[in-house]
Amino acid sequence: MTALLSRLRDYFSISYGQKVFLLATLPLIVAVTLITLVVTAQSRQLAEREIQALETQLIDTKREELKNYLSIARTAVVNTYGRAAPDDEAAKLAVSRELAAMLYGQDGYFFVYDYDGTNLVAPRQTYLIGKNWTGLEDLNGTPITDELIRIARTGGGYHSFDWPKPSTGETERMIVYVNGLQDWRWAIGTGVFIDDILENVAVARADVERRIRTTSLYIVAIATAALIGVFMTGMVLNLRERRLADAKLKQLTQRIIDTQEEERGRVARELHDGISQMLVGVRYALELTKRKLGGDPATTESLNKGLDGLGSTIQEVRRISRDLRPGVLDDLGLGPALQSLTDDFSTRTGIETEFETVVFRNRLDQEARIALYRIAQEALTNIERHAEASNVQISLKGQRKGAFLRITDDGKGMVWPQPDRRRVGGLGMRNMQERVEQLGGTLRVLSARTGKTGTVIEAQVPLTHMLRPQNTTKESA
Repeated sequence: MTALLSRLRDYFSISYGQKVFLLATLPLIVAVTLITLVVTAQSRQLAEREIQALETQLIDTKREELKNYLSIARTAVVNTYGRAAPDDEAAKLAVSRELAAMLYGQDGYFFVYDYDGTNLVAPRQTYLIGKNWTGLEDLNGTPITDELIRIARTGGGYHSFDWPKPSTGETERMIVYVNGLQDWRWAIGTGVFIDDILENVAVARADVERRIRTTSLYIVAIATAALIGVFMTGMVLNLRERRLADAKLKQLTQRIIDTQEEERGRVARELHDGISQMLVGVRYALELTKRKLGGDPATTESLNKGLDGLGSTIQEVRRISRDLRPGVLDDLGLGPALQSLTDDFSTRTGIETEFETVVFRNRLDQEARIALYRIAQEALTNIERHAEASNVQISLKGQRKGAFLRITDDGKGMVWPQPDRRRVGGLGMRNMQERVEQLGGTLRVLSARTGKTGTVIEAQVPLTHMLRPQNTTKESA
């Protein structure tokens, strides 16, 4: 359970750069979201107010038209109505005919109901004439006839309801203006359908929604561009900082390598010029003592053992001094230095070692010579300690891409790259890789995990570390 929680914690953990990016982007995202919501709400409210104002204005215009139409109708029949008595049926018939003949537009007409609810005039919907429509309601339950009569009794006014449109037969919203002829107990009125107004209002609302969506898309696009800008800026800064850090790390690594080589050179000189010379002096003194003591067998045997051990010590000191900083590398070049290294390795370990090289047309600079020599030295050390090999082949050649070093053994192989849990070791391999990368080259390690299949190490140094040709034909590397 603990391991599972640890894995989950590692999976959901974020890096410092991701935290900085989230810290920069989350407030921007929240702000843009809030701005979008506020702008959308405000735009919708403002547009709704404007649409309502437009709808009211258009309806008011229609109402004024209805009032004018009814005024014209009353003016047309006022003479007949004014001279007639309340029960003058001839006058009523004449007024009804005159009103029925007054049509306008496709759907405009005048209607008349008596106060009992009977329709008297309906020129475009004649099926209504002569029938009592008391209690008539539209599809929404809005009272029609009773409300029209009530408005006429009280002096006139407006009413709105759904009614079949004569030209299409479809039920549409209608506004009517009605007034009363009180002497005859008539409700006279006219109406107009406002489906065109409602359609215009719907189109306006759809246009507003489209504009709101467009504005929201603009805001999102701007926010996305800002996020991309923040991300790209962060990436540029991150890459710049990483390049600077890599450059500083490379300088530091080079400085460490140079310091290491300088220290190795100093220690090698101390061993060669100091300790080695002192040991040689001690050996001469012991040999002189041996000659002076004469032929005492016990003393001679003891001195011989001491001289043999001292000679071995001198050779070991010289080997260590040579490994720390071989003079042949500086004096003769990389090829002879590797030849000497392989000869000593073969003599010391008994492993058959072959070295092949081709004379370079150009010389390697000092950094490349030291790096390739150290790689070969580290590889031979690993072979001696771990590979259990019986044969080693080393090849040093020049190619179009630069100097190429290849080291092959027939040992038991190795695991590379190593798993994370084992990366505490392998300093030698990492040093080899760092040396090559410091020069801008490449290092390849080809090896099987199991079985006696051997290992191949290939190191390549680019042409930038090749010096201009010298006026000598014997320089190898």
